[in-house]
Amino acid sequence: MSFSRKPDISQIITQVTTYEKFKDTYLKLSGLDLTFYKEAQMKRRIHSFMTSNGFGDDYTGFLKKLSLDESLFDLFFKHLTINVTQFFRDTKYWDSFVQSIIPSLLQTRDTLKLWSAGCSSGQEPYTMAMIFAEYFPRAHFSILATDIDVKVLDQAKAGVYNERDFATTPKTLIDKYLTKKDGHSYEVSPSLKRNITFQAQNLLIDTFPPNMDFIACRNVVIYFTDEAKSTLYQKFSQSLSPGGILFTGSTEHIFGAAHLGLHSKTPFFYCKV
Repeated sequence: MSFSRKPDISQIITQVTTYEKFKDTYLKLSGLDLTFYKEAQMKRRIHSFMTSNGFGDDYTGFLKKLSLDESLFDLFFKHLTINVTQFFRDTKYWDSFVQSIIPSLLQTRDTLKLWSAGCSSGQEPYTMAMIFAEYFPRAHFSILATDIDVKVLDQAKAGVYNERDFATTPKTLIDKYLTKKDGHSYEVSPSLKRNITFQAQNLLIDTFPPNMDFIACRNVVIYFTDEAKSTLYQKFSQSLSPGGILFTGSTEHIFGAAHLGLHSKTPFFYCKV
C-alpha cells in the first residue's frame, strides 16, 4: 500500500472544529488513520506543527493548505510518523543479535527471512545487512524493510546518510561498508543493498508477510493505543515461523507474551514457541 498526497480536496473540506473531524478529514487526504495513535500525544504533535507553521488552532485552513501544498504535506506526514533512528541504535542489543540470536537461528535454518517493520529511512535494515556481511558472510538471507512513509523509503533506497547517523557504529565497519561523499555524508555499499527490499506498508491494516524468521519492530508501537499494540503483536506472532524472533524497542515490553505464543529469550527478543 502506497501513501502519498491525494488530489486537491480543498474545495470540499468543510468547517473542521474538532479533533474527531480532523482525523476523519486527514484520513481521506492521506490514508493515515490517527485513531490508532495515542490521542493526547498525537494532539500535541499536531498542534505544535500547526502553531510553528502559523495556523494556530485553525484545523480547516491547515487541512486545505495540506491538500494544496505537497511539501507541507510531506513535512507534516513525516512529523506524525516520527522517523527517528540511527545505525546500531542501542548497541548492546545488536551485540545480542550477533552473539546469540542469529547463530541460534542459523543452527536450524539454511536461509533467513528478516523483516525491519517501520524501517524509517533505512538505518536498521542496513545495520542488519552490515552485520551479516561482517560476521556471517556465508549465510543466505533476505531483508524486507517496510514503512508507511514513501518519502523516507526513497531516502532508504538511495542509502546516503549524514555522519551523525553513525555515532554508535564501529569505525572499522564504517571504513569497510560506507563510502565518504562530499561534506559529512556517507553512502552504503551496493553489497549491502543487494539483499534488501524496501516496500511501503501500513502495519495497522496491511497483510503481514508469512514465515518470517526474524522481525524487528522497535520504537514504533509506543505511539499506538493499547488496542492497536495488541493487534500488532498478535499479527507479528502469526507472521513468525516457529522458533522465529521478534525484536522490540528498549521501552516496549510485551506483557502477556505467552498468550501470543511468545516467550522472552533475552531482553527485548521474543521467541515464538
